[in-house]
Amino acid sequence: MTVIPEGFVPVKLGSTFATHSATLHARWHGGKLQVGFIVEAHQANPGGHCHGGMLGLFADIVLSSAAQYQTDIPRQFLPTISLQLDYMNGAPLGRWVQGEAEILQVTRNLVFSQGLITCDAKAVARASGVFRRGPLLPDTESDHRLRLPGMPDMSRVADDSRFDIVHMRIV
Repeated sequence: MTVIPEGFVPVKLGSTFATHSATLHARWHGGKLQVGFIVEAHQANPGGHCHGGMLGLFADIVLSSAAQYQTDIPRQFLPTISLQLDYMNGAPLGRWVQGEAEILQVTRNLVFSQGLITCDAKAVARASGVFRRGPLLPDTESDHRLRLPGMPDMSRVADDSRFDIVHMRIV
């Protein structure tokens, strides 16, 4: 049985589709949000490894969530404009898969990020993505669960006068 690494707690990231697809765990480590899951049978391909579609969904979640928690942008909807993956190794059924990302650039309208997904200390996939900065999102219970140990306090962003929350746009 695979053990979830120390410091990871269950979280809900992304849409309902994402939460139905995997039980995600996260931690704050080395100034970055790390997200992971254990590969279950419904996520596996016929070869007994994590399906590429599941890894694509996971990459999308990791790259966009990093933007929410590793930058000072407000919590906002980040629809995917472009997502590229290079698959390098398989992630076997029952194993822990983990991802983290770095934010390359944030503009007025877009976020550019890249990340690495690993399993058993081997790179499984390399990902890069571009996300459009959409409307602001309301706080949810999931947001409060992402106050992970060591994570910087992002509450100041909601109070930042640059953001017009009533009109859901950057002024």
